[in-house]
Amino acid sequence: MTESDVPESGTQSDVPESGTQRDYPTALGASSREAITLLGQDLAEDVMGQVGFGELAFWLAAQRRPTAGETRVFEAVLAALADHGFTPTAIVTRLTYLSAPDSVQGALAAGLLGGGSRFLGVTEDCGRFLNEVLREHPLPDDDAGWDALALETVRARREQRKLIPGLGHHVHKDGDPRTLRLFQIATEEGLYGPHLSLFAAIGRVHPQVLGRTLPLNGAGVCGAALADLGLPLELLRAFALLARTAGLIGQLAEELRHPVANDIFLSVDLNNRSIAPEPYGEPRSAAHRS
Repeated sequence: MTESDVPESGTQSDVPESGTQRDYPTALGASSREAITLLGQDLAEDVMGQVGFGELAFWLAAQRRPTAGETRVFEAVLAALADHGFTPTAIVTRLTYLSAPDSVQGALAAGLLGGGSRFLGVTEDCGRFLNEVLREHPLPDDDAGWDALALETVRARREQRKLIPGLGHHVHKDGDPRTLRLFQIATEEGLYGPHLSLFAAIGRVHPQVLGRTLPLNGAGVCGAALADLGLPLELLRAFALLARTAGLIGQLAEELRHPVANDIFLSVDLNNRSIAPEPYGEPRSAAHRS
């Protein structure tokens, strides 16, 4: 073997000898002729009927079995994010199923692909934002310290002309009911950590900077709670999508019994208004603005 045969990222000892087969280590699922193991457990005997789906989802991501309290907080987050009615993700799922009823997976995928910065993605955005602040500052010892850190954080965001993830809601302008409930559950389970503490402090102090009071929204508090559970920040949106998958299945189940997708489609298709072409880059005409 010559030097050119060795991959740049490894050494000669990393390359299997001729006739040998490289293995691919995993702590997740593995099968033999006799059994299936998952996370080191016998799937049939130790997991099926013994471990709830929420607990298993946490276990798969963290590769450690959650405590009962961690499972309760995690499942509360999943419940909070499962379904919000006729959001764009729900509508596109129903419309895709109308167009391709032979592709349930396509309808679900269409809805999940809409999970971004405006819907669902706030969970990740808020968790990452809070974590970045906490990494740069010592943790306060009391509410006054948290308020001081939150005030500094809100002022910095205002100076940067950046929004604060998780602050504000287009419907629950007087308070998102999910937020206080998740604070309560985390407190009861002894899992009210620094991310939730900073998020709550932002809720208390932001009117001093913004001049108005905005609610802490449910997606944001879910991100803070997941971060306090020690779950990977890179996967916070994935947990929101996991929750929304259940909601989209519910949307499809209701669409089967009480279809509305065709009405949504026709309400647009039968009420379109023909206008003249408008080359991109030119000012909008009065006809287009009306």
